[in-house]
Amino acid sequence: MPNVFGSPHKGSEPRHEQVVFCQDEASGLRAIIAIYSTALGPSLGGTRFYPYGSEEEALTDVLNLSRGMAYKNALAGLDLGGGKAVIIGDPAVDKSEALLRAYGRFVQTLNGRYYTACDVGTFSEDMDVIARESRYVTGRTVAHGGAGDSSILTAFGVFQGMRAAAETVWGAPTLHGRRVGVEGVGKVGHRLVEHLRDDGADVVICDVNEAAVERVRAQHPEVEVVPDKDAMVRTELDVYAPCALGGSLNDDSVPALQARIVCGAANNQLAHTGIEKSLADRDVLYAPDYVVNSGGVIQVADEIDGFDFDRAKARASGIFETTRKIFALAADEGVPPAVAADRLAERRMSEIGRLRGILV
Repeated sequence: MPNVFGSPHKGSEPRHEQVVFCQDEASGLRAIIAIYSTALGPSLGGTRFYPYGSEEEALTDVLNLSRGMAYKNALAGLDLGGGKAVIIGDPAVDKSEALLRAYGRFVQTLNGRYYTACDVGTFSEDMDVIARESRYVTGRTVAHGGAGDSSILTAFGVFQGMRAAAETVWGAPTLHGRRVGVEGVGKVGHRLVEHLRDDGADVVICDVNEAAVERVRAQHPEVEVVPDKDAMVRTELDVYAPCALGGSLNDDSVPALQARIVCGAANNQLAHTGIEKSLADRDVLYAPDYVVNSGGVIQVADEIDGFDFDRAKARASGIFETTRKIFALAADEGVPPAVAADRLAERRMSEIGRLRGILV
């Protein structure tokens, strides 16, 4: 089992403040809420509803995802810590009002230490149901005073990070004329395709869901389709954008990768520590996932104090400058961008978290 009480360093086993196991037998709820850090404020992170093969698999995922949220929120400039939740089950079969409301009751018991939002398998409409039992819910529908679909600014932010990467590699912040492969064209990926086509990029896509592929093809018949992720990484690309589940960059895919840049929306793209060095050794510029995909959390965080889309989008635009800063720091310190990003996030958590020791 993962070592919950392990090292505080992001590159090794995680150290979490709190991990809560939640069960309601009547509704079938089996959930885990993990709070990595509240150094910057209440923890914020989405709820993933997924048919995990085992409790161990679910626990590993929620520990990794919550840790990533702490770093993401720190570099997004938010006064929020990192948390995440997973519900074990098939959302197409197991999701119900009773289950979601039971989950909301458990979120409420944490008294604001954790704010939940959407993730894989959950939607704004689900957050409305959860919010009937908890005050600590964001990512709600517009009809209920929320920000709506957070994939809008997630895709926008990834595009800003990709522009910064293009500037670093090719000298101009544009993907015009570049060949970009988008793996996963679901909630975020299909919106990223829109930004890329508007910028004049040539786009290649793949997805395990044929309906998602056909939706993109209906809007953009000119896009190229490849069968799967393995084919994508072997395709001649300028940019590879993983926008599905994590672990796309591993010991098998990195040696086969043809792209010069990796920049996508998926969380936890690096399968294990050391992959970031393998990418750097191959002269592949990696835009750290939790930096470039932070537009969504910026959007839902803005909702906590009353959502304003223009304000949230302006903040998400800052992902461009943050990504540039990370690339510059990486070059100055002779480390991969993933290491530079971690250092910046840890510095902010340490410096701002220290202020909590000042009595007010």
